[in-house]
Amino acid sequence: MFGVDSSELLIVALAALIFIGPKELPTAMRTVGRWVGRIRAHARHFTAGIENVMREAELEEMERKWREENERIMREHPVALPYPGADPQAFAPSTDHPVAGEEPELPLDPPEHHGRPLP
Repeated sequence: MFGVDSSELLIVALAALIFIGPKELPTAMRTVGRWVGRIRAHARHFTAGIENVMREAELEEMERKWREENERIMREHPVALPYPGADPQAFAPSTDHPVAGEEPELPLDPPEHHGRPLP
């Protein structure tokens, strides 16, 4: 993992046994394990953050390409009629957009139920 050979690891373990002592060695190893775990958790969190930023950048790039392709298609095919012989004016996009904050008017008549209760 860190380029440590098994013989080097054995030397470090023997040095720890001599300098720390057999009574304190389990406590020291637990402490080292906790610190290694924290470092790994921080590294995972950092890596995940970088991957999220990269993923968002890729999504933005894909959305930009999609928008450009959509605009190109809309320029090449301005009005797509639902069936041959349809009136293009009936399916043309409307330029009457409501102003922000205004409610659009619905051209619906009230339902006629002729005095009968509604289901």
